[in-house]
Amino acid sequence: MNSIFDSILSAIIYLIATFALFFIGKMVYSLFHPKVNVKEELVFKDNFAFATAHVGYFIGLLLAIGSALSGPSDGIVSDLIDLTIYGLLGIVLLNFSVFINAKIILRKFNVAKEILTDQNTGTGVIEGANAIATGLIIFGAVSGDGGNVFTTVGFWIIGQTLIIVSTIVYAALLPYDVHEQIEKDNVAAGIGFAGAIIAIANLIRYALMPDFESWTISFTTIGIDFLIGMAFLPIARLAADKILLPGQKLTNEIVNQEKPNHGAALIEAFAYIGGSVLITWAI
Repeated sequence: MNSIFDSILSAIIYLIATFALFFIGKMVYSLFHPKVNVKEELVFKDNFAFATAHVGYFIGLLLAIGSALSGPSDGIVSDLIDLTIYGLLGIVLLNFSVFINAKIILRKFNVAKEILTDQNTGTGVIEGANAIATGLIIFGAVSGDGGNVFTTVGFWIIGQTLIIVSTIVYAALLPYDVHEQIEKDNVAAGIGFAGAIIAIANLIRYALMPDFESWTISFTTIGIDFLIGMAFLPIARLAADKILLPGQKLTNEIVNQEKPNHGAALIEAFAYIGGSVLITWAI
C-alpha cells in the first residue's frame, strides 16, 4: 500500500515539475519573440499559420522537457535535479533553434512577416516542424548514460547542423523551388517540406540515443544514420508517387495545378516520417 502511495506521490511531483518547466518554456518563447502577442494572434486574428507554428513549438517543448525523464529513475531528488538542469537547457536550445532555423532554413523570406502579417500557413507548418525536429534532437541528446551538459550541447549543435544540411539537400532534390512556392502561400509545399524535416530529425534522434562512449563512436553512428536519411528522401518521395499515389505525379498535385493538393502533400509527409520510423525499427 505504501509503495502505491509513493508512486502516486512521485507522479504528482513529476507532473508539477514538468508543468512548471512548460510554463517557463512559454515565458522564454515570449522573451525570444517580444513583438508577438500570442493572444491577439490566436483569439482576435484567428491566425491559423501562427497556431500551427505555436503548437509545433509546444510539441518540441514537450519532447525537450520529457527527455530528462525518459531514462531509468535514480531517485526522486536526483530525477528532479536532472529534470531542472536538462529541462531548462532544452528550453534554451529549443528557442535558439527556432530563431536559427528561421534565419537559415527559411532565409529567402521574412518568416515573421509571412506568419504574422500574411498568415502563410505553409510557413507556419515549417516553423512548427523545425521546433518538433529540435525537440526530437534534444530528446536523443539527453537520452542514454555517459553524457553530460557539454555532450548534450555538442549533440544539439551536430543535430542542428545536419537538419540545415538536410533541408538544403531536400530543396535541391525537388523539381521546383520550394521556397518560392512557400512564399506564394502554397501550403502543400510546406507540408511536404515539414515532413522531410521531422523524418530526418527522427533518424538523428535515434542515432543520439545510445549511451555515450566516445565522440568517435557517436560521430560514426550519427554519420551513418544521416547518410541513410539522405538516401532515403528520394526513395520515400518515389514511393509516395508510385505506391501511395498510383497514377498521379506528386509534383503536379503540389505545384502544377491552380489549387495545390494538401492531401497529396500529407501523403508525401507521411512517406518521409513513416519511412524514418520503419528505418529506426529495422536498424
